[in-house]
Order: sequence, then C-alpha cells, then structure tokens
Amino acid sequence: MEYNLDIPLERDICFFDIEATGLNVIRDRILQIGIVKFFADSRPPAEMYMLINPGVPISEEALSVHGISNKDVANKPTFQQVAEKIYDFIGDADLAGYNSNRFDVPMLMEEFDRVGMHFDMEKRRSLDVQRIFYKMEPRTLKAALKYYCDQEMPDAHDALADVRATIEVFKGQLNRYKGVDYIDEDGNVEKTPIKKSIPALHDFTNDLRFVDATQKMKLDQNGVVVFTFGKYVGRPVGEMLSKDKQYYHWMLSKEFSSQVKQIIQKLVKEYEEGRKF
Repeated sequence: MEYNLDIPLERDICFFDIEATGLNVIRDRILQIGIVKFFADSRPPAEMYMLINPGVPISEEALSVHGISNKDVANKPTFQQVAEKIYDFIGDADLAGYNSNRFDVPMLMEEFDRVGMHFDMEKRRSLDVQRIFYKMEPRTLKAALKYYCDQEMPDAHDALADVRATIEVFKGQLNRYKGVDYIDEDGNVEKTPIKKSIPALHDFTNDLRFVDATQKMKLDQNGVVVFTFGKYVGRPVGEMLSKDKQYYHWMLSKEFSSQVKQIIQKLVKEYEEGRKF
C-alpha cells in the first residue's frame, strides 16, 4: 500500500498500533505490532509488522476483540528477542496512533523497560488521532473511517489494518477540519486547531496538564508538577518525595508505570540539586 501523509515533518514520525493480552498497560503484554514510518527527508515510508509471543496467556476478552490466540503466537519471538529491532526502527521519531497516548505508548514503554531498554518520550511529540476524533466527532475507528473516508473496515483489530485505517482517518480529518474552529464544553474557542503541523496537533491531542499517560501527576497553575492521587494530592512531587523517601521508594517498587518512575526520579533529582544553590 502506498502512503502519502502530505504534511511537513520536522523529524520522522511513526504511526503504530499494538494488540495485547489485555488492557492493563503494566500487567499485560504486546502480541502484535504494526508500524508505518514517515521520514522527514521525504524518503518513501517504511513498514514493520510482527507477531510476538507475550509469554503470558491471552485473556478471553482480548481474544474476542483481535482474534489472536495463544496458538497463533506460540512459536513467535518474544519481545526481548525483537526489542532492539523495534527500537532501532522507531529511532528518535515522533509517535502517532489511535488511542496511543493512553494505551499503545505506555504499553510499549513498559515492554522496553522490562528488557532493560529506556524508551524516552520526553523529546518526542505524540499525536493521538483518537483525540482529534473524540474532540471533534466522538465515535470509533471503524465509524471514523466511514465518516471521514466513506470506506468500510473489514479487518478491524488487526494491527497493521488499524494503522492503515488510522492514517486514512488522519488525512480525512486534515481535510474536513481545515479552517474549522474548536469550541469546548465551556464555550471557549480555539481557532483552527487542525492544521498540517505536528507540533500544533501534538498540543491539540494531548491534555498538557498531565505529565504522564496514567495521569498520576499534572502541572498546577504555576507550572509545578503535583500529585493527582494519594496523601500528597495537589502537592509538589519533587519536594514531597525528596522529604519522604519512604514514599518515594514505595512508588519505585510498586505497580506504577515506568514513565511515572522515570519522571519522579528526575523531579527528585532536580529538586535536590536545586536545594544545593
């Protein structure tokens, strides 16, 4: 299939989709991944697709969605065996997908973390096509393909088919919402947010108040990262965890995402280094 994104790129961007053993980004595992990479230097796009042995049983709920059974992946490589290949293929590219900010990105980060590889999101932009769709026309990927492109989707929940559909929906959104303002539920108007600009679409599809995909931390009105849960809710993360090392080590040892753990380590380090001056 030929791809034509028709949008200026400052750096490469990977549209990707994963299918998994379940919906828990920390406990579940990837069993299928599809990636289409667009290059800033205008080279033809590249595809990657593979089935992965997750090493854990596939839930009945997940099987009913994507139809991939334990037998289908029994003889496939594990994530550890393909991690470097996936990591190198993505490189330092931005990421895009459908519900990718809440599911695909954090799950991919967890898989890399389990095999000892650091997948840094801090310098990447993330574009969630679902967020454009849900903000402008709240429906599903299948309905989005029909609505924006007048196409049917017979292979829903196959990773590469979902990636292809997401790209077509994204192109349809760029055309449909060209010059259209966004009005939120409070009546605030954002002038023509859907444009051929990855930075602008990153801002539009991300809730910039939250600093992690699981929304355990957010920026307060002064731009300080604060907790959204627990005994320190609303309090500065770096300061609280620096003063309460028991709570800090508890968070590092418990079932928080690798992204959360990376962020709190960085914030504690910055706070303690700042106190030296």
